[in-house]
Amino acid sequence: MVLLLRRDCAAADPASAGPGVWSEAGQKLYDSERDAALPCQCQTHDVEVADAAQPGSRSCCCCSRCLLSGRAPWRCGTPGIDKKKTCPGLGLFYTMLSALFFSVAALFLKKVEDMHSVEASAFRCIFQMMFVLPGLIYYQTGFLGPKGKRIVLFFRGLLGSGAMILLYYAYQVMPLADATVITFSSPVFTSLLAWIFLKEKYSPWDLLFTLFTITGVVLIARPPFLFGSKVAGIEGSYTDHLKGTIAALASAMSAASTLVILRKVGKSVHYFLSIWYYAVIGLIVCIIALFVMDVWTLPHCGKDRFLLILIGLSGVGGQIFLTKALHLEKAGPVAIMRTMDVLFAFIFQILFLNHLPTWWTVGGALCVVASSSGTVIRKWRQSSKEAKQNEI
Repeated sequence: MVLLLRRDCAAADPASAGPGVWSEAGQKLYDSERDAALPCQCQTHDVEVADAAQPGSRSCCCCSRCLLSGRAPWRCGTPGIDKKKTCPGLGLFYTMLSALFFSVAALFLKKVEDMHSVEASAFRCIFQMMFVLPGLIYYQTGFLGPKGKRIVLFFRGLLGSGAMILLYYAYQVMPLADATVITFSSPVFTSLLAWIFLKEKYSPWDLLFTLFTITGVVLIARPPFLFGSKVAGIEGSYTDHLKGTIAALASAMSAASTLVILRKVGKSVHYFLSIWYYAVIGLIVCIIALFVMDVWTLPHCGKDRFLLILIGLSGVGGQIFLTKALHLEKAGPVAIMRTMDVLFAFIFQILFLNHLPTWWTVGGALCVVASSSGTVIRKWRQSSKEAKQNEI
């Protein structure tokens, strides 16, 4: 589309373009975009406009609807328009901070006593709603979203909140590093689900990474029929350890399903609205689960209440830094940098929980991190090649 519009730039002066001034091909493209309610593809969202109305400037033909509707002040050659200048590596630094905040939240959860993981998840959702609500009001997105996207957003919220609840349960019943490593298998499951539901390519490399991930999970779970009845390095009974492994694996699959849904939705829905559905539906699910299980109890001591507040704040802080990182850096490097979660989990488990990981856990972590990083790198390189081909 972009190339077609640029070829049509010579047919009319874009600075004064209107429905009757565009060439026939450009006008047809504009009408089709408008009728289909396609999201804007213009690059103006990535620039700062300091002085868009300078005399003698001319508009760019990169986005027909922005041009003709007057919504985009993008100008070619205008001195007042510059790309946002950011410090090199700032996005990756934000990713590391996000990993740190998420790991701290997991550590605080391990320190909370006599509280079910579902109740801790409910407090996390409440804090999430408190921080997202002002953004919804500021950007005027509404609370329900577009009519055609509400069902998709509902399932995004259901699966996303389910992933969080399952992860918090895994944190409580198994070692911190084990649970963190298993949940980082989600990129591998994302590729598999994208192949099934989005018809994306699934190569032999993806199959190899999937097998590596399964190997890593087996090394961490250490089922008795492979490793014997005596399993070292676990917290509590092996039954709880196995339940935590299943919960962490289900959390990874739910997170992968969420990413597939977000790919399906695309950029037509504001990310604040997506997080809002995540928090609201998660809170409803937590309340229902707590009443069904009859485990709703407020923490008795001041320490646990303080830790709950810190869990909520840390979770929101991690979400904010991750969002800022994705605005500044490509998704591939951010996903790779997020493996810092695993490193922080090992460090916190050794320093603050006095629990040394076994060599089986270390081996499983290497398998999962290697396969997840390999999946991300392949997708990143593939996307970069496609982007370069589209520019030609």
